[in-house]
This record gives sequence, structure tokens and C-alpha cells, in this order.
Amino acid sequence: MAGLGAAERLGIKAFEEAGRVELRPHWTQEDAKAVIRAAYSQVFGNEYLMSSERLTSAESLLLQGQISVKDFVRSIAHSETYRKKFFYPNSQTRLIELNYKHLLGRAPYDESEIAFHVDLYNAEGYEAEINSYIDSVEYEENFGESVVPYYRGFATQRGQKTVGFNRMFQLYRGFASSDRSQNQTQARLTWEVARNMASPIYTASTGKALGGTSGGSRDQLYRVTAMQGSAKFSPQVRRTTTEYLVAYEQLSSRLQQINKRGGKVVSITTA
Repeated sequence: MAGLGAAERLGIKAFEEAGRVELRPHWTQEDAKAVIRAAYSQVFGNEYLMSSERLTSAESLLLQGQISVKDFVRSIAHSETYRKKFFYPNSQTRLIELNYKHLLGRAPYDESEIAFHVDLYNAEGYEAEINSYIDSVEYEENFGESVVPYYRGFATQRGQKTVGFNRMFQLYRGFASSDRSQNQTQARLTWEVARNMASPIYTASTGKALGGTSGGSRDQLYRVTAMQGSAKFSPQVRRTTTEYLVAYEQLSSRLQQINKRGGKVVSITTA
């Protein structure tokens, strides 16, 4: 993830500071209530929820331990409230973007992912579309039965494409904003995804693109700062920071290499 200064500038400071919300063994009622709040916030895209819109039956089942966090997330996404907020008013591709954001915590990577979900919805309907995210291997590996989905598109993760980092900024416009308050009913990523291009990063505070994110200069060198994790079975606790000078054409491969080694990218700047 970005450093704290960069995180504040980009509008993701709240996600830097917040940990994931999980219903661990021997949980209390307060733990379950925290999960309910986090699940509503995540799946409804930080939208304010009225008392009449709450899923009281599903909440009760979770508080009684009769359903898992994953089941509760599914109940929210299947609900009529979710449909009213995101399904009915939006284009199909915009809904797919939001489903990726709300249920998998990232943006779609490429046209094939969009096309898959368009075909699935046309063939099997709304519930099959929602279930395809929640029942996926990706969801299971990242959230399992007990973790509330969270925005992981801002972090470098093993198995996650680096282009998703830029795309996530197109879907997220600041912690104080909600997905409905943006009044955006058409897909945000159509142009970049169709051309398999990286998306520019716009800061939440100014709305201006950051330098070097709108395609980059092929003659430019970039300084990549990464936090290296300790080796497996190593007693070392302290992490070290390493800087790399990387040509434009080698950026993607270098980021993938850092991910495979268990490191995290702290910043990318022009050299």
C-alpha cells in the first residue's frame, strides 16, 4: 500500500489505518454487530442505510450463529435494497464494476471479466451473477466464511494484477463518498478495459491525475520503493525498504517480482 502521506493525498488513508473485520471463534455479540456494520458499509458502497432498509432477519440469524459472515454478505447482495440502489438504476457494466468492488474488493482487470459476467447474467439471471463472485475461489481465498470483504485493490497482493491498482481509483472517490452519491450510472472503466490500458489515478481531493499514471513516458525511469518481507522461517522481524530504478517497459514485471517475493510496494515516482 501507499505510505501514510500518499494515502491521505489519494483519499485511501481510512483503508490504510483500518484492519479487516473478522468473526473469530468465541465471538461476542459486539463482535457480530461490528461485522454487520462493516458488511453493510462494504456491500452498499458506503451508502447510508435507513433503519427500514436493514436486513433484520439476516442480522438475527448472524447474531444467533446460524449463518456465516459469507451468508450475510450474500443476503445483502441478493436483497431488494441492493437491487434498488445498484441494479435497477445502473447500466449492466456499471453493476458489474460495483459487484467486483463490493464483493471482491477490487476492480475488474480486463474485458474478458466483464464479458463473462454479461453472458452469465443474460443466461442465468441476477442471483447467479451475484453468486459467481461470492462462490468464487478468489472470494474463498481472501475472505472465506468469516471475513467481511474489504478494498484490497489498493494493496499489492500475490496473484493480483498490478493494473487493478490504477483501476480501483476509478471506482473509489474518497472515504466520505458513496457509490450512489457520485451519480454515475454508466461504467467508469469501459474505455481502458476495452483497450487493455492502465487507468490514470485521480486524487480524491483535487480530482487531478497523478503524474506518470496516464500512460507514462517510455523514456522515463521510475523509482519503485518496496517493503521487503522477511524470508520464510526467518527469525527476522524488522522489514527492510529497497528502491529500484525501473524503465517504463519493465514496471509491470518488476511489480510482479516484488509481489512474488512477499514484498509490498510503498510508492512509485519518476526518477
